[in-house]
Amino acid sequence: MIKVITLLSKREGLNRDEFRQYYEEHHRQLGEKYLTGRACRYLRRYVCPEDPATQYGSSPDFDVLMEVWFPDQGVLQEAMAVMATPEAQAEIIADEERLFDRGKTVSFTVVEVESELGQ
Repeated sequence: MIKVITLLSKREGLNRDEFRQYYEEHHRQLGEKYLTGRACRYLRRYVCPEDPATQYGSSPDFDVLMEVWFPDQGVLQEAMAVMATPEAQAEIIADEERLFDRGKTVSFTVVEVESELGQ
């Protein structure tokens, strides 16, 4: 399993509620359009800086952590190739510009190692 993590920051002028609403009602559908049949999971984890009980140190410099899981490198490459077509790029970039500060976007793959903590 390959997991791609992307850290995304909201565009200036959007508040957190507007950002999350637009992402979930519009931009998410683009992700699903290009990932369905390829990715195993597509998750968005929104930062909650307004909750002091969950903040340890300063707030992160992003608003949502997106995770996309692929079964293997070949399927990841296939998904990236589809999203790199001129038609897909035009659609994705136009929507991203409504939502994100694209200059702050960071993506990377990770390897997960999980501890079994028992009961």
